[in-house]
Amino acid sequence: MKEELYENLLRTLTSELLVLPDKPEETPENTLKALWSLAKGEPVSAELAKDYEPEELSQEESAQLVNWVQQRLAGVPLAHISGRQRFMGLELITGPEALIPRKETELLAGSAINVLRKHEVGKPACVIDVCTGAGNVAVAIAMEVQHAQIYAADLSEEAIVLAHQNCALHGLTDRVMLHTGDLFEPFRALGLNREVDMITCNPPYISSAKVPAMEREIAGHEPHMAFDGGVFGVNLMRRLISEAPDFIRSGGYLFFEVGLGQGPALCRQMNNMAEYSAVETMADAEGNARVIAARVT
Repeated sequence: MKEELYENLLRTLTSELLVLPDKPEETPENTLKALWSLAKGEPVSAELAKDYEPEELSQEESAQLVNWVQQRLAGVPLAHISGRQRFMGLELITGPEALIPRKETELLAGSAINVLRKHEVGKPACVIDVCTGAGNVAVAIAMEVQHAQIYAADLSEEAIVLAHQNCALHGLTDRVMLHTGDLFEPFRALGLNREVDMITCNPPYISSAKVPAMEREIAGHEPHMAFDGGVFGVNLMRRLISEAPDFIRSGGYLFFEVGLGQGPALCRQMNNMAEYSAVETMADAEGNARVIAARVT
């Protein structure tokens, strides 16, 4: 019975499931295993589910599994059904309150972590993460850089609730301070001006005109404020570039993710600003500039 159900559902997913390029880990088999594990009461991400060995299901569990497979094929994101997504090797709690953490954003988190690891030994590193969403970048940095104190913020109160859950899940409530507010507003009264070693940000960078044409799985289920970047997709990034030097110490860094094709123009803008030096980009596996890193003068 177990084998027959598994084969039937896998065949259905293989023929009907649309796997988005930004979620390559969600193969039909990993998706089925994640939902199967969920039916047994163990929510896991698609990436973690690849090693899961399906167990026998009760009639009720089987019916629930079939229902979840139907939801997934109807376009509901797997991470919203399972409530889990893996990011930088960490299981995170996910939901419609915030953008689902993507593999592409691991370039941002990993690049920031590499720089912070070289921070002066014995001196705590102060980091601000804005547009924190589910808190994935903040949590990843805190887990990998033990001497870092993180201040994170998001405009969405719902996203901050989710970020609180992820900090609690990984025992980071004492090292990741979460705030609700617009970009840097929550930090202006905290005495952090020119005291921060690094600012990270995964901002909304999709132009408003392109949002209706996005895959239904994204535009229909994830919060628009997390990816709608205005007319040219760079509204918030221009504010970020302008306001970040108010907080970063001399020699500190700004790291932020950019959309395809946005890197060169933003780098030119920053190279023309006296506040920045050593502006560079980090490329993804396809050679696309996806992260900008700049040192503050």
